Amino acid sequence: MRFVFRVLAAAMAGAALGSAAGYAAGDLSRQQPIEVTVDLGKPGQHVFEPSQIKFETGKLYKLILRNSSNDPHYFTSHNFSQMVWTRKVQVVQSRDGKPVTLAEFKGAIREVEVYPGHAAEWWLVPIATGRVTDLMCGITDKSGKTHAQLGMVGEIVIE
Repeated sequence: MRFVFRVLAAAMAGAALGSAAGYAAGDLSRQQPIEVTVDLGKPGQHVFEPSQIKFETGKLYKLILRNSSNDPHYFTSHNFSQMVWTRKVQVVQSRDGKPVTLAEFKGAIREVEVYPGHAAEWWLVPIATGRVTDLMCGITDKSGKTHAQLGMVGEIVIE
């Protein structure tokens, strides 16, 4: 009887350790984010660069939205926002060559606007797979057309 009890106790301890290791592997607070940079526009052009963005479910990403153009731009996708868990969005500014966080937002994010010469960081984990084709910039240009009508559209693939 003692032998059986010791075997069961050892098996339970091994299972508990294995479970703890499994939880640590999925601990998002310990994951290093995978950086993905998207340029919002270029001087004189309304584009997302790259126009197709790829992610994998279950991994932590830091999506850097960088606007080097002369116009403000939106990164808008309702469908994408439904397929990710947002850890935070940070407003970042460079001071003395180092990034400084000015503000942080949490919760459901559907649209991020980035002003000329600035960047934002969207920390997220994709939780569903699929192809998203509603990525666009809805800002209206001086011509009366939206940036999306001028070509600022994109696609997001989550595997």
